[in-house]
Amino acid sequence: MNSSSRNYAYIAAILTAVIIGFSFLFVKLALTASNPADLLAHRFTVSFLAVLICVVAGRLPLAIKLKDVLVLLPLAALSPTLFFAFQAFGLLHISSSEAGIVQAAVPVFTMILASIFLKEHTSVWQKLSILLSVAGMGYILTQRGVRFEASDTIGYILILLSTLSVAAYSVFARKLIGSYKITDITFVMITIGFLSFNLMSIIEHISNGTIAAYFQPFTSQSFVLSIIYLGVFSSLVTTYLSNYALSRLEASRVSVFNNLSTLLTMFAGTIFLQEQLYYYHYIGALLIILGIIGTNYFQPKPYKLTDSDAV
Repeated sequence: MNSSSRNYAYIAAILTAVIIGFSFLFVKLALTASNPADLLAHRFTVSFLAVLICVVAGRLPLAIKLKDVLVLLPLAALSPTLFFAFQAFGLLHISSSEAGIVQAAVPVFTMILASIFLKEHTSVWQKLSILLSVAGMGYILTQRGVRFEASDTIGYILILLSTLSVAAYSVFARKLIGSYKITDITFVMITIGFLSFNLMSIIEHISNGTIAAYFQPFTSQSFVLSIIYLGVFSSLVTTYLSNYALSRLEASRVSVFNNLSTLLTMFAGTIFLQEQLYYYHYIGALLIILGIIGTNYFQPKPYKLTDSDAV
């Protein structure tokens, strides 16, 4: 791979991190006028309409077949379906700043899954760095444990599941992305998100007898602005950019840019939502970030070919 392609991949990863970093803020704003099911449905409806416009305009050429959709379906189930569903419901129970800190562990989980499914080896220092990151997250939870409530616990579990979903997506996307066009993968992911979340929302409204309230959140100006950002930028654009980055960089290298998302999430939550961070948040976040840096700085020693290997 030439240096130009690698540089573009890093730019794509950075842009993805910046957009996602502020997405927690817009999710929290949108949830003031909508429930998680409707938020996700409208988010991916906007995203699906945007991707259709790109296809019709010839900006997103497709060469997808039914058999390709079946292969990519599990990948789309991880992200966006499970990732965004766990995230939206989790943010009902904990702040966006705390959610961002928990999701800082994405590179750690990515490295663990990559070692299992992609057979990537890690050095002793990388393993220690992983433990340091886990310790940082554990420290935050322990400090908050003095005043834990059931709602807090549920929120952390859901955000953790969201983190695991996106980590698994990064690993499996890395395996599949070489066999499919980035535009095809992006289209399948957005379409599956549109269908699954709208089905979930409609079923919920029918069961509650509130189908007339499906479009009610659009009466809120803040919801409209939030849903445009989440649907176009934080769903469609980041899906394409992350897939582009994964097509040219290792999964562990792409996932480390989640650190930037975490810092921006904390910044947005404290400045715009007046969410309070305590000293243990900063200590835990520092341990998490130091651990994640270590997992990417300390590389395993190259494998040396022995005489027995050459036979």
